[in-house]
Amino acid sequence: MASTASEIIAFMVSISGWVLVSSTLPTDYWKVSTIDGTVITTATYWANLWKACVTDSTGVSNCKDFPSMLALDGYIQACRGLMIAAVSLGFFGSIFALFGMKCTKVGGSDKAKAKIACLAGIVFILSGLCSMTGCSLYANKITTEFFDPLFIEQKYELGAALFIGWAGASLCIIGGVIFCFSISDNNKTPRYAYNGATSVMSSRTKYHGGEDFKTTNPSKQFDKNAYV
Repeated sequence: MASTASEIIAFMVSISGWVLVSSTLPTDYWKVSTIDGTVITTATYWANLWKACVTDSTGVSNCKDFPSMLALDGYIQACRGLMIAAVSLGFFGSIFALFGMKCTKVGGSDKAKAKIACLAGIVFILSGLCSMTGCSLYANKITTEFFDPLFIEQKYELGAALFIGWAGASLCIIGGVIFCFSISDNNKTPRYAYNGATSVMSSRTKYHGGEDFKTTNPSKQFDKNAYV
């Protein structure tokens, strides 16, 4: 029962993390920078993995898509690949988890389901590591440019998408670890000490022993007239 509950908790945590990781791909604010006026913010510059935009004080945004994948910076290409890999691994991990959980009717025997659940945990951990690496790589580029005194172009700060990605990666890793530890509970088969056979054998021994005792002492079963 405890193993089933831990698997359900691990599934919910992992799926929540996978949803958060998936939501970071279309999120706008991977990095953001604002130009403040005396009263209001005059312009907001922001970018993600697919485009760079600027929003003026009236709320009108002008965006420019990245023209070519091959002409992109290396860290953006790496982040794209890592995040897409994280989403794909999370999808397959959820499928494996459904087959490996005890509360489902598919997946075979309990031993086979335990192995599938452990595989789902490993896949979720890899998904979390990919997301964590992609977000950290992007954040490292932002902080390096921000604190570089020789960098004279527009400086950005960390956007909301990075924090969402880190949170989702952490949940995926936590859920995957719980899935991996649940295999130890599944391998513990309860051992019951059944004494029914022993009691039956002992009763039979007593019964036969009584018969032997009666057959070996016939004189106690018959009185003296039986020998006349």
